[in-house]
Amino acid sequence: MTDRPAQRTPNRQLAALIAEAGFSNAGLARRVDQLGLEHGLDLRYDKTSVTRWLRGQQPRGTTPALIAEVFTRRLGRRLTAQDLGLDACAPVYAGLEFAATPEEAVDIVSGLWRKDSGSHAELRKIAFTPAGLVVPSRDWLIGKPDDRVAREPAPRVPPQGRPGAARPQQGVPAVARARGQAERGPGHRVGGGDIAALRSVGELFRTLDDRFGGGHARQALVRYLEHECEPMLRGSYDEQTGRRLFGAAADLTRLAGWTSYDIAAHGLAQRYFVQALRLAQAAGDRSYGSYVLVTMSRQAVYLGHGREAVQLARVAQQGVGTGAPPVVQALLHASEARAHGVLGEVRACTAALVRAERALEAARPGDDVPYWAAFFDEAQLADEFGHCHRDLQQYRAAAQHAERALQLRAAGFARSRLFCRVVLATARLGLGELDQACALAAEAAGQAAEMRSARAVEYVRDFERRLEPYKDAAPVRGYREKVAALG
Repeated sequence: MTDRPAQRTPNRQLAALIAEAGFSNAGLARRVDQLGLEHGLDLRYDKTSVTRWLRGQQPRGTTPALIAEVFTRRLGRRLTAQDLGLDACAPVYAGLEFAATPEEAVDIVSGLWRKDSGSHAELRKIAFTPAGLVVPSRDWLIGKPDDRVAREPAPRVPPQGRPGAARPQQGVPAVARARGQAERGPGHRVGGGDIAALRSVGELFRTLDDRFGGGHARQALVRYLEHECEPMLRGSYDEQTGRRLFGAAADLTRLAGWTSYDIAAHGLAQRYFVQALRLAQAAGDRSYGSYVLVTMSRQAVYLGHGREAVQLARVAQQGVGTGAPPVVQALLHASEARAHGVLGEVRACTAALVRAERALEAARPGDDVPYWAAFFDEAQLADEFGHCHRDLQQYRAAAQHAERALQLRAAGFARSRLFCRVVLATARLGLGELDQACALAAEAAGQAAEMRSARAVEYVRDFERRLEPYKDAAPVRGYREKVAALG
């Protein structure tokens, strides 16, 4: 990576901090490169690069923030690029950092929304980095709760020239704009109606995602976050309202990550999940934080990072303890089971499934179940069993549970039903029932063609890869003809 031409003034601030940290030039360069890898960046700095920085050369792009993070971790206090005598870049340099304060969290996540809203194609190509899961989950688990999130009224002149500030909210449904028609400056006083609007918007986009896939309205959701949610977070609110506001923002941010995950923008999704985790901490909602970690675990399972997925599920369980409602406990244990399943760990997977089943059996109609966990019912548990048994190549059990999930699952969960249908097709294939397998998969392929979901397409492709040994069989030829006709 090429840095900007050297300045004449030596960087004494950086030199002093290198001495304090006890770094050699090569050691600092190595740590910056390693941190870059956590964020999907291939930097390749060396001791000569550090020598140039000490002479006054300014590193480009994200590097100043990365260098500052290296010193923050080493010295145990928050340092910025300016503290190092370096030009600062926006704190959204990667989005994998777990902010030290609620204010910093707002800066990071709003920067992410703005970049994403601007349709930066490169943002969606950022790599998923398993190493980037460690620090945020650890900081969430052991971090101190935020003492205060309230903001007093402090009107100021809105920033000029912010990219997209005057852009119309194209694609945002009317219900999503309902409370945002009046101009909101930084001094806007947030009230209960604002929170209710955020929650309603979350339900709307969740429904669209379930039925049509994450790509259907993802961009509208991101624009809503930029144009409506950010001004609220930068407005004024008392402590109770502020906690609820951060909770609603966490939920919408997790959903933005979920829809990004569904279109295979995995690095971007990972960043949204980390920021949703931090916003959940600001909300003081430990339980929702565990749900975000479970979401991160799901993504890791999908990408084949089973060991990291197990750890995330266990951190989520440890974070809420045994006091969470039975439905939440079932969700957390089922997520761990999925991770063991993808690793082929039969005993651990079975044990986690048993814990999930027992927890769900302990649930009662009058339980206080969080809205985000309400989806976890008998249908969802059967779906989890089906996926696990498929991954463990226990095809008869996989077929039984997948069939039950399809019987119980509501039609509105179209994408989940598609996934389950492919699991059933895979189980039928494993049992040697080629005709049934191909018929089920053809139905799923037709549904995938009508969705904007990369995951739906990948489920079908995974099944097709399993068909290769039978490619000359008549049912397989018929299947391929049906899929080809979909265009």
